[in-house]
Amino acid sequence: MGKKPADIVEVQCPCCHAKLKVDPALAVVIAHEAPPRIAPDVNLSDADRILEKQAAAREDKFRQSWEAEKKKEDVLSRKFEEALKKAKEGPAEKPLRDFDLE
Repeated sequence: MGKKPADIVEVQCPCCHAKLKVDPALAVVIAHEAPPRIAPDVNLSDADRILEKQAAAREDKFRQSWEAEKKKEDVLSRKFEEALKKAKEGPAEKPLRDFDLE
């Protein structure tokens, strides 16, 4: 009880620029103040171009996922055949457990 409270140190985070208040005696953060949020710099005249670009990106992702889904059955069957061939070639090994590593 006779301890004198240490002065609180204010620190600014170099990454996010948040302000932290730290008690050096306890080595803990006492308070945190989030950095101010900066609004994105978007020109409204470019909004149409930005929306078209986002729509094209969505369409491209959908097309890629559609192609992947069409080939999914072939990919899975080929993976199964490879695993089956590997299982037939080599002898069955005892599985390694975490307990065995100690």
